[in-house]
Parts: sequence; C-alpha cells; structure tokens
Amino acid sequence: MPGPVPKRSDQRRRRNKDSDGVPTLHASGQAVVKPPTEDKTWHIYAKNWFRSLKRSGQAQFYQDSDWQEARLVAYLISTEMKRETGPRAGMMDVIFSRADNLMTTEGARRRLRVELHATKEISEGENATVSILAAYREEMKGE
Repeated sequence: MPGPVPKRSDQRRRRNKDSDGVPTLHASGQAVVKPPTEDKTWHIYAKNWFRSLKRSGQAQFYQDSDWQEARLVAYLISTEMKRETGPRAGMMDVIFSRADNLMTTEGARRRLRVELHATKEISEGENATVSILAAYREEMKGE
C-alpha cells in the first residue's frame, strides 16, 4: 500500500471499506515453522537483528520462505558491515526495503494492516489506586 503510514486502528475515526476493493485470499500455511539458526560468521549486528526477529510478534506469521528471506537480509547486513570501506548507502537502502517486507518496523506492519499489541500487566499498586479512586467517586456522588 503506497502512501503515508496509516494510523493504528484504535486511532482512526472512520472505518472505510478497503479502497482497492480486492478481496483478501486466505490459504493454509505450515502449522509451526521453526526459525533457522543464525550463521556464526555473520557480523554481530546481523546476528542481533536476526535474533530479535525470532522474538518479534510478527514472526508468528512467517513461513519457511520468510525465514530464508530473513537469512538473506542478515547475510547482506553482515556483508555490508564487514566491508573495509564501510556499508554502502545504496545497499543499505536495499537491506531496509527487504527488511520492511518482513514487517520489521511499526510502519511496515501498519501498511500491511498488522498490529501487534503489547500485553499489559497491571501491578497490585495500580489496582489499589484504581479502587481507591472508584471509592472516592462513589463517595462524592453521595454528597
């Protein structure tokens, strides 16, 4: 989807129909895909990127071909970072583009209409504060 990054669904005011009108095709993929291990010869930045990809929420959607694409991107990162003259801007652009295809940034995920939500943990202290405020509001209603 070209254009600016769309807002998250909970931030949108309207729920328009898809403008392209093309229906989404659904197909069964592999049930469980085990991510491959990283290459020990990769540059540390490539290893860290690949490891973070394994822990990311979007990884649940990956198939074998996606993991092979990720391995290729990590290889490209490693190759560029190991160059004596440093990474080339044009090649980094290619790497960022390919990484976006793997939904590695918030903007890329929103363009594909994939939203990851962090699990919200509420501590006992927050629960106590909320219940105290609720009791205070009830008390104020009675006056």
